[in-house]
Amino acid sequence: MRLGSSLCIGALFTLATASRSIPNVTVTNSTTSIYQLSSDSEFAFVLETFLSFANGGGAATGEILRAASQIKPGDMESFYREFKYLADQIADQATSVNATRFPVSAREAHLRASSYYRAADFFLHGNASDPRIQTLWDSVLDHYDTAMKLLPHPPEQVELDGTEYKIPIYFYSPPKSSHANATSGQGKRLPTILIGSGYDGAQQDSYHQLGKEVLARGWNFVTYEGPGQPTVRRQSNIGFIPDWWNVVTPVVDWLRTRDDVDTDRIALGGISFGGQLAPLAATREHRLAAVLAIDGMLDLHERTLQQFPASIQKLYQSGNKTAFDAIVWEAYKKTTDTSQIWGIDQGLWSFKTSSPFEWMTKMNKMAIDQTMLDNITCPVFVASGQDDHIAPGQPERMARMLGDKAYYHLFKNNVGAGEHCAIGAEPQLAMATMDWLDEVFENPTSRS
Repeated sequence: MRLGSSLCIGALFTLATASRSIPNVTVTNSTTSIYQLSSDSEFAFVLETFLSFANGGGAATGEILRAASQIKPGDMESFYREFKYLADQIADQATSVNATRFPVSAREAHLRASSYYRAADFFLHGNASDPRIQTLWDSVLDHYDTAMKLLPHPPEQVELDGTEYKIPIYFYSPPKSSHANATSGQGKRLPTILIGSGYDGAQQDSYHQLGKEVLARGWNFVTYEGPGQPTVRRQSNIGFIPDWWNVVTPVVDWLRTRDDVDTDRIALGGISFGGQLAPLAATREHRLAAVLAIDGMLDLHERTLQQFPASIQKLYQSGNKTAFDAIVWEAYKKTTDTSQIWGIDQGLWSFKTSSPFEWMTKMNKMAIDQTMLDNITCPVFVASGQDDHIAPGQPERMARMLGDKAYYHLFKNNVGAGEHCAIGAEPQLAMATMDWLDEVFENPTSRS
């Protein structure tokens, strides 16, 4: 899904450092071309994200807008309560429907209930032992998987073996009527798009973001999760790992065993932090026809560190873990800014650590440099949002570093597509990425 509207770490540290004679840093508030649904910028962005699922059947605008009207800015429990209430109401509607007679009605309600339970969980990760983190996720999966079984062509669900974790996968096949539109032209062997999410995103989100668009083109659509992401973080208790190719390669291995996959036309996409994870995997996994980096990202660690006051940067770079952690927690206790609180909460939870220093260090190990990009052997679609504040300038740097391997695309504000990962403008995202992939698939290169 996303990373937070800006992470605003610099402002967090000015609270803790003012009394220590460390120079303050001025942080410019993020601006946006999208109408805000809350005066709390973090809540506004998350509400926008879930509202965007309506483009793929994962939400309803009236339901989201009603919840937004009831949520109190800055009150994370309020965000939980309103979405838990909405999820329960829609879940009751879903279960009251005769699914045998009215499968479409039941399916659509189950999908929305799943999304709303996920929204209820979004701001709870500051307390890793909160039982709601697991119980809400159980509801997310229960309703999503129930909905999937009601599709005319239900996806296949499998778990592959990773290193000390399982890799959960959904494999969606397109309706047979759409096969004629596929580029493959090789019977049942179809182009296949493998999509991974990011820092806080779930693979269920990807179905609403791009899944229907991929399937409408007659291609296979596949989603997966690795360590640090919702299912694997909960079930295997493992945070993000730097060797992301060890997550992707088992999936590619499995796809290549199937008789419905054109092995010369497998593309890997990543959304949000996935825009760093997908290229990272492609530096070692060389059997891909293309990579989609939405939005392109080289180093989230670098971006986070840049927002610290210079003195705190030096403290971190000195390796003084005890002092660095102390000042982070001092600042954390004083701030009331939701973006700052969530940035720390989600970072520590998804990397499975209680130490801000370790969180930063683990992020640093996932950075992508020029040598690594030189190892990528396929074309890369590098997306950038005109109003994306997560890692500004990094998509452009990635494209320049990739050289002829890169296709750069800027999603613009004037047509509502300039937010992080073109959130809310999914049809434009699909048009740009899928049309580019179609051209790449016209002349595939055999990959051993």
